[in-house]
Amino acid sequence: MDRQKHRILMVSDFFFPNFGGVESHIYYLSQCLLKLGHKVVVMTHAYGNRSGVRYATNDLKVYYVPWRPFLMRNTLPTLFLTFPVVRTIIIRERISVVHGHQAFSTLCHEALMHARTMGYKVVFTDHSLYGFADAGSIHMNKVLQFTLADIDQAICVSHTSKENTVLRSGISPEKVFMVPNAVDTAMFTPSPERLSCDEIVIVVISRLVYRKGADLLVEVIPEVCRLFPKVRFIVGGDGPKRVRLEEMREKFSLQDRVEMLGAVPHAQVRSVLISGHIFLNSSLTEAFCIAILEAASCGLLTVSTRVGGVPEVLPDDMIVLAEPAPEDMVRAVKKAIDMLPGINPQVMHLQMKKLYSWDDVAKRTEIVYDRAVQSLTTNLLDRLPRLLKVLKKSQI
Repeated sequence: MDRQKHRILMVSDFFFPNFGGVESHIYYLSQCLLKLGHKVVVMTHAYGNRSGVRYATNDLKVYYVPWRPFLMRNTLPTLFLTFPVVRTIIIRERISVVHGHQAFSTLCHEALMHARTMGYKVVFTDHSLYGFADAGSIHMNKVLQFTLADIDQAICVSHTSKENTVLRSGISPEKVFMVPNAVDTAMFTPSPERLSCDEIVIVVISRLVYRKGADLLVEVIPEVCRLFPKVRFIVGGDGPKRVRLEEMREKFSLQDRVEMLGAVPHAQVRSVLISGHIFLNSSLTEAFCIAILEAASCGLLTVSTRVGGVPEVLPDDMIVLAEPAPEDMVRAVKKAIDMLPGINPQVMHLQMKKLYSWDDVAKRTEIVYDRAVQSLTTNLLDRLPRLLKVLKKSQI
């Protein structure tokens, strides 16, 4: 039996040419859904001169709505001013399912609200973890409760993320599915020649911000360099915390052992990864972390903080976990260095091909869309006995 074909509108403030986990997820998921025969359209805000309608690979249609980002790549919350644009795109493209991505995206929240107002099916994917105590998280959780109050289905990228989203939004757990991220293993392949272990290279590729543990790196790198004279670091990424790393490098005279690359285009990430032996992730909160999948696909052994959904991502022989504390991170790096002789990058790459696939993610997301489309019928059937009882009483 042929599956129902959907016409999907992906909505988020985060999309290419900006790079990150959410952007990659939307792009690769859209490409695989197109291969399955669905119609996919993306809606995001303008990026620089990139405004209006553009077409990506496989005729993926992208609406770069001519609004400028207000804060952290997000558009200014307007509540109702987005309605005419959302309505026009939904009607023009004959959309059947609106799929919003990322709790921090204002465009996502507004599009979901307007789509439900118009009676369309909506699905939401949460890509991040948020707390419950600080002012920002409290406000975000209230917005999430408002937006997801009438949602059809939700997706989270890890079991930890699912638990976090259910607690924050109050949505029924029965409506929330766990569909992980994946990695394009054809793009992230190991180096044909195995690197020598005479000099061990530890690679860090991350946004240099507080949430990604840049302050932790400032304390870990000098101690690792002191304990292991053969270790060298390559740090890729940019952000407000880059200054602290530059200062650390000057203070400990590590210019020849810590290479700062700055922002690395996504097309060049693989070439940076295959120059190292170990990938270091120091995030303080993470729902999934696609970066460690890319590193493992390139054959790097991963050292990561034990936060959020990270322990779910890779098997124990591919990753060394540590608490987000400098001394425990150093211990984990030492353990990883001892494990290196037994690591075969080609075997690790083949294992990643079996573990994660965007085609699998698309098929699982397809099931969520089917459930969303069928949700109205199910709800009416569930309510039918109650409705009949109310009608019977009204006749009496």
